[in-house]
Amino acid sequence: MLTRIFPFLVWFKKYNLEAFRIDTIAGLTVALVLIPQSMAYAQLAGLPPYYGLYAAFIPPMIAALFGSSRQLATGPVAVVSLMTSASLEPLATAGSQGFIAYAILMALMVGVFQFALGVLKLGLVVNFLSHPVVNGFTNAAAIIIATSQLSKMFGVNVDNSEHHYETIINVVKAAIHYTHWPTLIMGVSAFIIMMLLKRIAPKIPNVLVAVVITTLISWGTGFNFDMNTNIETIKSTEATELISKFNLLLDNASSLSEKRTLAATALEDVKEKKDPIAILDAERDANVIAAQIEILRHETGMLREEIRNLLLAGVKQPDGSIHFYSAEKIPEGLKTDGRIWRIKIGNNKIKTGEVKMMGGGEVVGAIPKGLPKFSMPKMDLKIMLKILPFAAIISLLGFMEAISIAKAMAAKTGQRLDPNQELVGQGLANILGAFSNGYPVSGSFSRSAVNLQAGAVTGLSSVFTSMTVLITLMFFTPLLYYLPQSVLAAVIMMAVIGLINVSGFVHSMKAKWYDGVISIISFIFTLAFAPHLDKGIMIGVVLSLCVFLYNSMRPRVASLSRHEDEALRDSTAFGLKQCRHIDMVRFDGPLFFANASYLEDQITDRLINKKDLKHIVIVCNGINDIDASGEETLSLVVERTRSGGVDISFSGVNETVMKVFKNTHLLEKIGEDHIYPTMEKAVCSVYDETHTDNKEDMCPLRTVCRIV
Repeated sequence: MLTRIFPFLVWFKKYNLEAFRIDTIAGLTVALVLIPQSMAYAQLAGLPPYYGLYAAFIPPMIAALFGSSRQLATGPVAVVSLMTSASLEPLATAGSQGFIAYAILMALMVGVFQFALGVLKLGLVVNFLSHPVVNGFTNAAAIIIATSQLSKMFGVNVDNSEHHYETIINVVKAAIHYTHWPTLIMGVSAFIIMMLLKRIAPKIPNVLVAVVITTLISWGTGFNFDMNTNIETIKSTEATELISKFNLLLDNASSLSEKRTLAATALEDVKEKKDPIAILDAERDANVIAAQIEILRHETGMLREEIRNLLLAGVKQPDGSIHFYSAEKIPEGLKTDGRIWRIKIGNNKIKTGEVKMMGGGEVVGAIPKGLPKFSMPKMDLKIMLKILPFAAIISLLGFMEAISIAKAMAAKTGQRLDPNQELVGQGLANILGAFSNGYPVSGSFSRSAVNLQAGAVTGLSSVFTSMTVLITLMFFTPLLYYLPQSVLAAVIMMAVIGLINVSGFVHSMKAKWYDGVISIISFIFTLAFAPHLDKGIMIGVVLSLCVFLYNSMRPRVASLSRHEDEALRDSTAFGLKQCRHIDMVRFDGPLFFANASYLEDQITDRLINKKDLKHIVIVCNGINDIDASGEETLSLVVERTRSGGVDISFSGVNETVMKVFKNTHLLEKIGEDHIYPTMEKAVCSVYDETHTDNKEDMCPLRTVCRIV
């Protein structure tokens, strides 16, 4: 009982100093990969980088302590991070305080959902996400994740469009207009370092090496060169006019937002009074304001793009200050500082006294030193109801990823896994992670592989990983200030390359053609609907369920005949001659309300089309269960068949089906002498009485009983 509640107690049976040493080294090795990856994945989730460190602090330790896998490395992962961002973007601006609060709340909801499934022993619910759907989604997600980092690689900024492919088109346009070459070189260099080390020295943490080298180069070369200036130093009339228009539009948007709030309150008031005319008027006013806000949002986006496209040149003044001119209209005689300057712009007004100018590449910047604040996530029922469907999808996807990785490692280590216990571990990791400002996490394939390769004996390796992250938060965060954003983008892109699995489509197609089609459709629609990733998943799940229901409603009904290998096989599939007087009908599937009438139709067709038919043997080897509708159908089939002058028997009836036969008295109607344990005994028993005329030459069933 104690080990069920605290499964980690089992670790210490026969534990020794050597195992402790190996776990320590493995935990440290994983942490060296986790720290830069977690920061990169946090940005993918729309959060500041240090929230990735928060999510990498407590969850790895808790998931290991209360899960069942000893080598699974939990923490921020690419797909869950992307799903978090896609789920919350409609509710708040990425990186805003509201967005961060919702991400933390999402972690809590994901954790509660997973924990509840584990406690209730409902781990099998993940089977609703079939392998073809997950394969299609994962491949699409890998492409979406990789392309979402292109803006950081090229050093450009664009607004997110309604569809992901539109955003990528805008990134390409911005890159054609202007690419910050030092940023691109940093990202490509990180790529080359990681790929070379992975091939030449796989045991060396290539991500850490790439991060350390590029951070040192960034610090030594002044890669980041930002400054705040007064708008008066910007000598471009075009730039100052655009900034004024942008600020004015934001003032109007703020005013309209207040009006929208008042209109919503007024609408609620008139709804309580139940005045239909007043309700229509209030709804019209609210819709007009919403339309005006949408127009302003579009105009603001256009202005923001224009300001981002401005390229300015800096001219140093005698007092040390810098004046900024349009790069295309520099007055004669002025010498520039050689940099291309851009105006940093976001969703807020540009302060005319503190215009942020970017003259270099973007870096991670200041990371708060110390541990995150431990607090209860802010609960908002309306927001919780909105993100509940996404939390459920992330819970299932995250767990499916974790359990798949754990199973792959268990196959190598011989460890026994408990999916429900793993759900409990993942759930507690997300719950406690939410209390420490973390966002949703799951098992990581790459870090788990590192953990296994390092020889981790128990989950204590993950405890040491968490301790390493703790030490980093306490003492080493200032060292990450100069880490280039393009390097984090390269880390993400490098990680998701392994998620692309084209052979998965081929494998699904070979197994069942419709599984391959479902996988491809899930892939296409996930790409098409991005960033609304839930739609692609739901389409795949619905298609899988429809195929399952169709197959269940129309299972294979085969007429068996003697094959050259002496087995009774499907005569249609193998092109075998059938007996004219006996039809061995095999029904492949449970007989229940959805497909009972289909069996009845198949028997009726045989009675109509086979004029010389004298006996039907229903082979029940494939019928593993039967309900009341199925039993009623069999009763009607027996009655109708015998009334038409054709006898009917059953073979291979299992215990479950036989119990239904006895309880409903169908056995008495069929007759115990018409129930046979095997197909062969059924044929031997009915052959003589059905072949009295001897008109059938070379009956394929005659050799079943060695009849001469």
